[in-house]
Amino acid sequence: MKLDPQLPGGAIQDAWTQRRRELPLISPINKRRFKVLVVGSGLAGASAAATLAEQGFRVTLLTYHDSPRRAHSVAAQGGINAARNYQNDGDSIERLFLDTVKGGDFRAREAGCHRLAEISGAIIDQCVAQGVPFAREYGGTLANRNFGGALVSRTFYARGQTGQQLLYGAVQALLRQVDAGRVELLTQRDVLDLITVEGVARGVVCRQQGSGRLEALTAHAVLLASGGYSNVFHRSTNAVKSNASAIWRAHRRGAAFANPCFTQIHPTCIPSGDPGQSKLTLMSESLRNDGRVWLPAQAGDARPAAAIPEAERDYFLERQYPTYGNMVPRDVASRRARERCLEGHGVGPGGRSVYLDFTDTISREGRAAIESRYGNLFAMYERITGSDAYAEPMRIYPAPHYTMGGLWVDYNLMSTVPGLFVLGEANFSEHGANRLGASALMQGLADGLFIAPATVSGWLAGHLHAEVNSDHPACQAATAVVQARIDGLGSSGLGSGFGSSSGGGRSCDSLHRQLGEIMIGACGISRHAEGLRAALAQVQALEQEFAQELRLPEPRVGRNPELEKALRLEDFLQLAALMLRDALAREESCGAHFREEHQSADGEALRDDVNFCHIAAWQWNGDGQEPLRHSEPLHYRHATPSRRNYR
Repeated sequence: MKLDPQLPGGAIQDAWTQRRRELPLISPINKRRFKVLVVGSGLAGASAAATLAEQGFRVTLLTYHDSPRRAHSVAAQGGINAARNYQNDGDSIERLFLDTVKGGDFRAREAGCHRLAEISGAIIDQCVAQGVPFAREYGGTLANRNFGGALVSRTFYARGQTGQQLLYGAVQALLRQVDAGRVELLTQRDVLDLITVEGVARGVVCRQQGSGRLEALTAHAVLLASGGYSNVFHRSTNAVKSNASAIWRAHRRGAAFANPCFTQIHPTCIPSGDPGQSKLTLMSESLRNDGRVWLPAQAGDARPAAAIPEAERDYFLERQYPTYGNMVPRDVASRRARERCLEGHGVGPGGRSVYLDFTDTISREGRAAIESRYGNLFAMYERITGSDAYAEPMRIYPAPHYTMGGLWVDYNLMSTVPGLFVLGEANFSEHGANRLGASALMQGLADGLFIAPATVSGWLAGHLHAEVNSDHPACQAATAVVQARIDGLGSSGLGSGFGSSSGGGRSCDSLHRQLGEIMIGACGISRHAEGLRAALAQVQALEQEFAQELRLPEPRVGRNPELEKALRLEDFLQLAALMLRDALAREESCGAHFREEHQSADGEALRDDVNFCHIAAWQWNGDGQEPLRHSEPLHYRHATPSRRNYR
């Protein structure tokens, strides 16, 4: 497998301008001859579909939701980064670029990180033009706040609902194109396979959730913007239906999977309240601007927070990282919180929480100031926990949140399958081994609004293939593969008719919960070789149990939520094994990939730039076969690799 990143030559500051100049154009009259298929209606997918349709292409957008507004981008809270220097605090495109490279622990391409910083300002302009109600200062200028891993305030926000407002802006633009007849919107479709013709991506096979009917949908190019795979851990901050099926099935069809073990555990989430809980709830990182993280200095101290005097509190992030304090990057904050809890300082049930205390800010600025910034987050916290965070500290704990790994793409966002472009969290992109807070929304909109519309058009200019219809042999073959897969799930002891069930005695939920326990224990905040090897054996055994003991309700036509879960879980099981292999192979610590064998004397990540300054890209080698590991070397000319120091 050849990994050609297609990086422009010359100065990094001119790379994106040069690439756009090089890309061939298509006349407006000819664009209507091309069909583009977009999978996913989040920020990346919705904005790409709307922009490509505005350019004149015929676009079909698929989403498994009943409305594109329900895409998981809606759940993002804290903000979106952009280098505008409105606070006059020294920010710049160069500083955002360097913060992104450093935050990712020097495991991302320089050129992509610089392009992201360069585009960031235009994203804000576009969102304002769409009517996104960003917070504003008294004089009317857009407001900013600080996020982890930065010493400047560059995050634009809409209280604690930034993702929702950005998504509504993108979907508004999408629905305008739907109304104009330039976008066909197909809802409640689960993508279950990629269709390739002579090695080129030409469509997908999807299942209609309502009828259970399989469809083969075709186009001249396919864009995957289906999000990340944090639900491999079962409970995460992702929506319950968030899944990896679209990218995993593309991987099995030849798309390389890059850095799958690079997963982010978010430090500020509401702790789990019950073993049977289906998901976890994020509390925005922005809260750490005004809340102080602390634990009792004495291990085992069970007194209520109010009963612990100031002298007996340990503000451990401020103590260990005086320069950044509570605004250290997410991987650092999560690791330190877990360490202190394991040492017996944790609070709440099972000692699995730390305090996030707003007392000082409320005393200094008043309750109204906090309410104006985070009112909806405090209300959400109270509804879930029954606790008033204005009167007592929040209890928080790290939880799976974001995946930096994803399908490998080149500078043009094209995967190793020609014609298959991957956007947003679905690709491995610019975040390296750890994403900075408020950069996910920035990347999704950069890919959808600016990068893909240029590069997809440029690729299509030289690839006007004949249209492929659903009766094409490749479409029929892919549909048959999907049908056989559906028929084979839980196939031992088949039942028949409504209300019956087939297979063994285990539900999808119980199997998924067990997978999550294995993965969070061995491949979560901290990893080590022995635990990873043991987990790989456990996942492989669980995959066999899934095949033999899965219980599914019949019939398999029509709406069947358990069948949907089973199809997603089968993909998660295979992906989990790849994540463990990737974590084992990367014998270093970098960002959120913390191998306990590779740490400094003061407990920080210890990179190995000699042997692992590269992107790992895995190639599917068939069922039952070991995947093949390839690597793309990383070269740094502008950001000199150094040990991350947030102290």
